[in-house]
Amino acid sequence: MGTKKYTSFEDLEVWKKARELVKFVYSFSKGIPNRSFQDQLQRAAISVMNNIAEGHEGGSPKTLVRYLKIAKGSCGEVRSMLYAGSDLRYLSFGKQREGLERAAELSRMLAGFIKNVAK
Repeated sequence: MGTKKYTSFEDLEVWKKARELVKFVYSFSKGIPNRSFQDQLQRAAISVMNNIAEGHEGGSPKTLVRYLKIAKGSCGEVRSMLYAGSDLRYLSFGKQREGLERAAELSRMLAGFIKNVAK
């Protein structure tokens, strides 16, 4: 199993990156005037981090892969929300670009981790 070299989810680089994404999203989303939009964006970001943790704690490679795929889906949701947020002028183009880069990198990391665990 791909997690045997890690004693806890906190040791996973992919979880650390997800944690950074959450901090980034929360840093600018507090200023979004649409509370529903703000909440959805924040929930999508936190879902990435939490699903990595939950999958790691699940105890089996199959469980981990399932949760990593959910985390990857939430990463896509964050990216989609960033496009919408920029279109609706809730965030600057710079914040959108930075967020898209962070989320895309995290998605690639998740894809690689999934591939490694599924071996």
